[in-house]
Amino acid sequence: MAFLCENGRRCSLILRAEPGNRVKALVIGGTRNLGPALVKALVAAGYQVTVFNRGQTPGALPAEVERLYGDRSDFHQLAAALAGRSFDLVVDTTLYNGPDAEAATRILGGRVGRYVFLSSGQVYLVRIGPERPFREEDYDGPVMARPPERDAYDLANWLYGAEKRDAEDAFSRAWVERRFPLTSLRLPNVNSERDHRERIWGYLARLQDGGPILVPEGPGLPLRHVYGDDVVQAVLRLARSDTGMGRAYNIGQDDTLSIDEFLPLLASLARRPLRIVRLPRERLEAERLLPACSPFSDSWMSCLDNRRSKQELGMVYTPFASYLGRIVTHYSEHPPALPEGYRRRPVERALAEAAARSGAA
Repeated sequence: MAFLCENGRRCSLILRAEPGNRVKALVIGGTRNLGPALVKALVAAGYQVTVFNRGQTPGALPAEVERLYGDRSDFHQLAAALAGRSFDLVVDTTLYNGPDAEAATRILGGRVGRYVFLSSGQVYLVRIGPERPFREEDYDGPVMARPPERDAYDLANWLYGAEKRDAEDAFSRAWVERRFPLTSLRLPNVNSERDHRERIWGYLARLQDGGPILVPEGPGLPLRHVYGDDVVQAVLRLARSDTGMGRAYNIGQDDTLSIDEFLPLLASLARRPLRIVRLPRERLEAERLLPACSPFSDSWMSCLDNRRSKQELGMVYTPFASYLGRIVTHYSEHPPALPEGYRRRPVERALAEAAARSGAA
């Protein structure tokens, strides 16, 4: 594979299929949610895989994977770890701001065949104007004002989306100016058996204790997420082609559900009774129950149009009901500790009982 130099021309550095050599992949991150499945898929595809992270999150990775440790936000640590190395593929799972993106382009410029950045559908949520489902063309345009400090939750989500945009913009400049071989994958909520945010597990834990699930009043936002294995599929499709250099792709399932379709489906798969209690969003927020009591009722939740990824990458997405069944089976066979947000379950029950007494449930 020929590499793109800083001046945009094809470099003379080419990785050849010499005996005993394999194509090389670097995964930055690699131990949370998508990471382990991605690393294992790359190893299975024949890549010589290196993982760079801080080493703070346990992750069961194949024995042949090379481990490098350091803080990717520290330019000197990242540069020292990658000094003299070249990669056919880099997958960046833990990049959240413009300075880190600029550092990556400086450190790996001319030494990477393709750089895949896992971005977020939240880049659309901080925009003014676009409507769901968001298209890639909706990226350009004015960004909403920064929320005030007193609105801590909205501010944190706005910063996440705005800083992911800063990262995408830094990569885009590097592509235009130096042909840094970037492809961005914009992801909605990623559901998987290793979701460290424990969203589906949080719902299941509440179904299993037989109590109610509290959701905000109103229809809620459309649910159009993605299965973790499908994100891995998108990375592998990019790795096997030259498609999409300098492009962004929405990666998201075909199915769009409401919360009222999701919860009965989950209860049916878990074989548990379902009781939904609807309360004003303001009350749930005042009690600090959202988003834990109903993560899929989060007001900061993107819904993405996936047509470009299907047309240009040939993506085929796993049906929601199919992968939800796999996740439910996983949790039934390997139940983790109760989610952090479950600690306030007694408050949820008390609110539901009060609503029942007042006739509001």
